[in-house]
Amino acid sequence: MPFLGRDKMSTGRAYMTSRIANSPTRPKSPTQTSSVMSETKPVQAESISITSEAGQVTGQVEVMPSNAWQRFKYGFGPADTTDMDFTGLTPMEITALKTANSPLQRNLKGRHLQMIAIGGSIGTGLFIGSGSTLSQGGPAALLIAYGIIGVMLLLTMHALGELAVCFPVSGGFFTLFTRFIDPGWGFAMAWNYVMSWFVILPLELVAAAMTVNFWNEINGTSINTAAWIIIFWTLIVCINLFGVRGYGEAEFVFSIIKIAAICGFIIFGIIMAAGGGPSDGAFSSYQGGKLWKSPGALANGFKGVCSVFVTAAFAFAGTELAGLAAAETENPRKMLPKATKQVFWRICLFYIVALTVVGLLVPYDNEMLLNGSSSADATASPFVIAIRLAGVKGLPSVMNVVIMIAVLSVGNAGVYAFSRTIAGMAEAGQAPKMFAYIDRQGRPIVGIAVVLIFSLFAFISAAGAEVRSAVFNWLLALSGLSSVVVWGSINLAHIRFRQALKYRGRDTGELTFSAGFGVYGSYVGLSLNILVLIAQFWIALFPLGGKPNAEDFFMAYLAAPVILAFVIGYKLVKRDGILKISEIDIDTGRREKDLEKLKAEIAQEEYDLSQRGFAYRVYNFWC
Repeated sequence: MPFLGRDKMSTGRAYMTSRIANSPTRPKSPTQTSSVMSETKPVQAESISITSEAGQVTGQVEVMPSNAWQRFKYGFGPADTTDMDFTGLTPMEITALKTANSPLQRNLKGRHLQMIAIGGSIGTGLFIGSGSTLSQGGPAALLIAYGIIGVMLLLTMHALGELAVCFPVSGGFFTLFTRFIDPGWGFAMAWNYVMSWFVILPLELVAAAMTVNFWNEINGTSINTAAWIIIFWTLIVCINLFGVRGYGEAEFVFSIIKIAAICGFIIFGIIMAAGGGPSDGAFSSYQGGKLWKSPGALANGFKGVCSVFVTAAFAFAGTELAGLAAAETENPRKMLPKATKQVFWRICLFYIVALTVVGLLVPYDNEMLLNGSSSADATASPFVIAIRLAGVKGLPSVMNVVIMIAVLSVGNAGVYAFSRTIAGMAEAGQAPKMFAYIDRQGRPIVGIAVVLIFSLFAFISAAGAEVRSAVFNWLLALSGLSSVVVWGSINLAHIRFRQALKYRGRDTGELTFSAGFGVYGSYVGLSLNILVLIAQFWIALFPLGGKPNAEDFFMAYLAAPVILAFVIGYKLVKRDGILKISEIDIDTGRREKDLEKLKAEIAQEEYDLSQRGFAYRVYNFWC
């Protein structure tokens, strides 16, 4: 693997970038005084002039330092940027151009993007969070709620796929919210989203360290949690030093492990439910659907389903990261549609089938399920509990390792999501300019450094479980509705984009990838998101098995007034009105400039597809 994502020439030593001598001087980055950059004098590459036979200087070649340490420091220098002429452009058009021409490197390959799409949201929400949802609603509620949320996500991802393929810009869908919904809404949602990921990394570091307690309980040992936090933190720092390529490779490996574990568990669960377990375990005889009769399929009736409905929505958080990665993908036109379609299979196989198996093996009133200390307690994972009940020695530890990897994967995704989103916001003028700094390796290094430094807040775990839970719960409350509102906004942005397209007398014939369920799918997706918010409000106001409590309500719904405060604050400062359909720009920053040529290519692709067999066309739609 190239060192820090560095390109190599055939000699493996020289790194050269040609420049035309009469090109304008690269503007200095506003963040060269940032704490991320060393206080020592920046490393400069040697310059070699290129002259013609007539003796005129025609250009120069920049040679990377030969010393490894010098190369390492050189990589933190500002990326080469292209000067753009913004004369006569509106602020919205300037933002569109800046985000479409970001110096982020397009190093994500198809396999990376597909694994990010497939394994992106397989984390604590599935492995551990499903335990609390099972105890609250029962196995039937689990399938109903996750199925409905799965449909919502399928529709949302198709809408996001259409927008991201057409506009693969820095800042991802938040740039599109600003462009198609309203700048104030885009500003509010972007800050809400980055706040959610800002808190995720320290929380996941604590969760990863807590998974070690599983072996402490088994072996009667005690290892300081802080020691594991620093080990996991160092691992995530190393991954992010390799830029987007490091993130892509790490997620590729993490996702393969998670997918293999889920598939293995499904096979294991089917065997156990059929009575193929060890003779001294709980599944030595046929199990079938006994648990659906006793203790039952539903734990708390309709209210239990609604409580699971809310929790299931947050279990899918991270699904949208494939759209955020569009700006760093080699060929989003080819790769993003495939990644978008993979969502269907992830929902069906990794959630619905896996949770069906869990519901056959673990009763919702199991003591281990009810006694979990937190949402990060791996001992309360229904997957681990099922294996323990089966009496298969050694396998619970294997599943616990998978849970640890899943937790680290979410933490790593948090660094990526925060740094890329806030870099796009800075380019759009919605965040401090220092966050727009992109180094020569294509890393938004200021954003990466800030979130990694804040993640050391994880050491608050040393203050005790009660203090840790209180602090993190309130921090998460600031952005608790983030994922649901983001998904709803994606559907709304897609609806308004289609309205703007129709307003200008144009159609979907110029779209490389059209949402498989059309604009009507986005209307349904938006409606389902609104239903989730209503269910969340009801459960927050009248909690399951308890009396109304102001603290619990604000912890669940604090994000709503925070979002409104951001929108109102933006409008008061900018004093702009609501973005009208007639004002929406649907052209600036598109990857494909020649629409007539694009339409011809799309028509040819559709014709070629129509000549294939029915089975292939069905496969192409879903895969």
